[in-house]
Amino acid sequence: MSRPAFLSWRPTLWQVAFWGGLLLVLAVALLPAQFDGNLPVGQKAALGVMTFALLAALGYQAWPGQMLAVFWGLLAFGGLLEILQSFSAYRRAEWADLLADVLGCLLGWWLGQGLAALRRSKAASLAELLLRLPRPLKRLMALALDAVICVFSVWLVIALRLEQWVGLEGPHWWAVGAAVALALPLFVVFGLYRAIFRYSGLGAVLALVKAFVIFFPVYALVFAVMGVPGVPRSVGLSVPLLLFMLIAGSRMVARFWLGGLYGEMMRNRSRPRALVYGAGASGQQLAHAIAGGGEMAVLGYLDDAPELQGHRVDDLPVHAPTELARVVRQHGITDVLLALPSASRQRKTEVLNLLQAQQLRVRTLPRLGDFVSGRVQVADLRELEIEDLLGREPVKPNGILLNKNNHGKVVLVTGAGGSIGSELCRQVLDCNPETLLLVEHNEYSLYALERELRSHLAQKSELDAAQLVPLLASVRDLERMREIMFTWTPDTVYHAAAYKHVPLVEQNPAEGLRNNVQGTWHAAQAAIEAGVSDFVLISTDKAVRPTNVMGASKRLAEMVLQSLAVEHKGTRFSMVRFGNVLGSSGSVVPLFRQQIKQGGPITLTHLEVTRYFMTIPEAVQLVIQAGAMAGGGEVFVLDMGEPVRISDLARRMVEFSGLKVRSAEQPDGDIELQVVGLRPGEKLYEELLIGENPQPTLHPRILKAHEDFLPWSELTQVLEVLASVLAVNDVDALRAMLQEVVHGYQPADEIADLVYRESEFPAHAAEPG
Repeated sequence: MSRPAFLSWRPTLWQVAFWGGLLLVLAVALLPAQFDGNLPVGQKAALGVMTFALLAALGYQAWPGQMLAVFWGLLAFGGLLEILQSFSAYRRAEWADLLADVLGCLLGWWLGQGLAALRRSKAASLAELLLRLPRPLKRLMALALDAVICVFSVWLVIALRLEQWVGLEGPHWWAVGAAVALALPLFVVFGLYRAIFRYSGLGAVLALVKAFVIFFPVYALVFAVMGVPGVPRSVGLSVPLLLFMLIAGSRMVARFWLGGLYGEMMRNRSRPRALVYGAGASGQQLAHAIAGGGEMAVLGYLDDAPELQGHRVDDLPVHAPTELARVVRQHGITDVLLALPSASRQRKTEVLNLLQAQQLRVRTLPRLGDFVSGRVQVADLRELEIEDLLGREPVKPNGILLNKNNHGKVVLVTGAGGSIGSELCRQVLDCNPETLLLVEHNEYSLYALERELRSHLAQKSELDAAQLVPLLASVRDLERMREIMFTWTPDTVYHAAAYKHVPLVEQNPAEGLRNNVQGTWHAAQAAIEAGVSDFVLISTDKAVRPTNVMGASKRLAEMVLQSLAVEHKGTRFSMVRFGNVLGSSGSVVPLFRQQIKQGGPITLTHLEVTRYFMTIPEAVQLVIQAGAMAGGGEVFVLDMGEPVRISDLARRMVEFSGLKVRSAEQPDGDIELQVVGLRPGEKLYEELLIGENPQPTLHPRILKAHEDFLPWSELTQVLEVLASVLAVNDVDALRAMLQEVVHGYQPADEIADLVYRESEFPAHAAEPG
């Protein structure tokens, strides 16, 4: 159990002063002399108020986040004193003293808030210090100032009337008392103190006029018409006029002196108000950078360390995470900036679960390199990445497995411009291959990837610099693939080229099968002929009991490689199967983020759709290591962790944007979740295994599945039939053939092929009923 801040072994100066003050009060209260024994009750009560106000102010400074505990502690201390003093011969316990203690605590609370505001202030002027005081204290000061002006007005009028500087005495105090008792309530009624500095212009003058319409005749009636012995009658007429001018003048001075600064402070209040989670070096650097930018106000830290909680770091309070709700409510916090670079993924998940309940916008640290250069600004803070919400603790890669098929070798990546293919290229390049062949049929994707990789290579030494070869090609073109492989004779091929978007492949099934099945076959055939050592296919969880053409095509591609692995031992064929990757071109995450920025709605196909998620870098890292463990024909399955409901993912993204989900229970929410229905071929749940009992491997996140397949002699006949059916785009025959060959394939919908629907439906519609 953590030690409370009250019992810290490293007390601050304020804490020392607080405890010293308590001991001093205790000693004085129990002195035998009882020097206050002859004081009147009122003076003793006033002394108690001042004493406990001072102690409360010291307590507020010592533990700014625990003022309630300080308050109750002082109240208990006051009661203890009264009990102890009741045994004294000089004094008995009095309820008036205990009441004085309570009033002292309340006054001390106000005073402590004022002192804390002054401490937080970076002001170079008295004006800014005044503006930073708590509103109740400012109103109290304004009331006191107006009371002083009332006294001064009466004194000045009497002195001018008597033509000598005299003190107020006897009957004069009736004039003073009447001025104060009549003016201040009127000022309160007409709103002169409602917003002191906002009414420091024409509004203040209008409020004063209304007040003096009543004040003038009443005051003149009493002191000018009726008269009070010892008070000159001119006081009844002159005091209202002088008081009006002095009060109006004080408001004009305040307007001139404080108005511009007050407006600036109001503008500052419209800025986002943030807490930095983490009071370490990174959090402090972030707070400094944000404070210098002026676009956001950092009001404090949240930190798990008990020794920091209740203290101040760089003049900002450090709060315990358990106090988050109170701090948010008290200070109007809108944002939380995470500065936890060394925290585990599990700890970050716990932090995010804590923040989720507060409807705060959560952002995370920019690149650490920006801290070194001092260039961190609000714009550099990145939105919370989805891997921060769903990710798990990464497993450190095995360097031997990463380098086995890549270091010093010729490596070819098909589909190099895609999400998985481009990350494969980056990670292979870090293994220092001799040559990296980038095979891609999309011209711009290949151009952009080559530029990025050459920029990366420029930072390496000449000894580590690999040769980059950009190659425009389609894996469906057998002769082009042969040409490439015979020219460079690669050692390793990572086959990532595929059509993967389920609805599009469902609407264009023939093209999906040509690319995913025939393209894999042709790439594998060219690899066998060129003597490639290792061929790794990037597969998908949608290949398991598929309900769509894309999944069926990927399972058929797996079967092609499984059969070839038996027929041709010179090339080790393997497949790596995994689920959705975060940030890919088909991921829901970018779509949801864009819809949130546009104000919604977020479109969901079904509230129960569940998917596995993994980050692209982690998936690719595991693909490379799985390929290095291949002996030939294995289907590797990546451990994707726990599946996630897409609707839950959408809700968390909305909430961590500082918004609320609109629903029947919460009609005033910001973003609506709109269910639009499942797309063609889409499943509610995905699986990773067809059979049971996957086998472990050398890596804890990589499993090996046992999947049945057709022998090559039978599969060649299937591929020949497939080619003939594709040539005429017979969609019915395609679906029937896939149902026969691919285990578990059950089309979930009617035929969605766009050409088929366009040509067939009108003819059917024309037939008589």
